[in-house]
Amino acid sequence: MRNFIITVDGKQYEVGVEEVGATESPVKAAPKAAQAPAPAAKPSAEAVNGTKVLSPFPGLIKNLLVAEGASVKKDQPILVLEAMKMDNDITAPCAGVISFRVQKGTNVESDTLLAVIG
Repeated sequence: MRNFIITVDGKQYEVGVEEVGATESPVKAAPKAAQAPAPAAKPSAEAVNGTKVLSPFPGLIKNLLVAEGASVKKDQPILVLEAMKMDNDITAPCAGVISFRVQKGTNVESDTLLAVIG
């Protein structure tokens, strides 16, 4: 699996793409497209310096409970993840300033990067 960070309308998404029977030309084309937006590499470096908030299970981002760039406290609910028709509060693992990597209405898989707290 290859991971890419793409930007759509100013929002960044981390995408995992599995290669199934791919030929060499599509594989070569994908990294070029991923490397084109240079600013996308910098948030990846920021993610390493902050505390990552990962999705504990697959679900739908139902609501973001704090604003982008807000200061959060440890164990403060930061978003609602709906799974199997149940709302689950995802809390901040530490105190800091939050930077979301998902938006409301996004379907996520387990271990998807939801936010970074730095």
